[in-house]
Amino acid sequence: MSILVIAEVSGGKLRKATLNAVTFARQLAAARGDTVAIGVLGAGVGGAAAEAAAFGPVHVVDAPALATCTAGTWAGAVADLAGAVGANAVAATSSTFSRDLLPRVAARLGAGMVSEVVAVTPDGRFKRPMWAGNVVATVEVKTPKAVFTVRSTEFALADPAGAPGAVAAAAVTVADDGKAKVVSFAPTVSARPDLGEAKVVVSGGRGLKDKEGWKVLDPLADLFGAAVGATRAVVDAGIVPNDLQVGQTGKVVAPNLYFAVALSGAIQHIAGMKASKVIVAINKDEEAPIFSVADYGLVGDAFKVVPEMIEEIKRARAG
Repeated sequence: MSILVIAEVSGGKLRKATLNAVTFARQLAAARGDTVAIGVLGAGVGGAAAEAAAFGPVHVVDAPALATCTAGTWAGAVADLAGAVGANAVAATSSTFSRDLLPRVAARLGAGMVSEVVAVTPDGRFKRPMWAGNVVATVEVKTPKAVFTVRSTEFALADPAGAPGAVAAAAVTVADDGKAKVVSFAPTVSARPDLGEAKVVVSGGRGLKDKEGWKVLDPLADLFGAAVGATRAVVDAGIVPNDLQVGQTGKVVAPNLYFAVALSGAIQHIAGMKASKVIVAINKDEEAPIFSVADYGLVGDAFKVVPEMIEEIKRARAG
């Protein structure tokens, strides 16, 4: 039996997030004596399949009906692929893609599902956070098949396998279920790194007040080549788009350096960034909860402190 990792593909290329799920699958395979394979689905995904082969055997489902990701059609294809390759587990990195897709796959397979897995125990059980990370549950799956979404911040990117895996077209017929169609797709175009993959993230909160105030973050992000994130309050206020939201209901990130600027540190936001390697908090309220998780804290007005800090960093780099 095998563990099937469902790859994420964007622009014909394999997304790095897939490799976190591969690491999870390898750990689970070691605990259970299983093997790991990667499923690459979509239309025109030959290049992504070749990339994925560096990490293990690849099963490809290439069909026009998979050109856009409608969860119903994709769920049928993934479930059929799992059956075709004899997989007793299906996994993917937790994202908007997998959160939409994999519960439907689990229903089709009659499989138990564990979401947001953060660890595999030596006896093959799973740890997942609850109550915004305040509780970590240990979960056992008793159904013959299981489905998992994996928190990327808790599993390293997989190293390539010793030798490239075989790439094979799977014997799966894909049919559009006709229940939904993609009318248009308007991607957010940015010169900044992807929020989920960036090594440095600069996040702001409602203390920045409005779109004009938000601009104080740009020079700091430019200085570090950083991605920009936001709290839910900022997104709800329409200051930035929702794909920048960091937190329990947004993206979970774990960069090497995380700047938390003018954000109080509500528990829902902390749940999405507390795994960051170094956290720098800037807030004029010395009692702000964000300081409880920060490695470095600066009490002050962000509109004054951030420009001063930028100048000091520039001086230090020049010297």
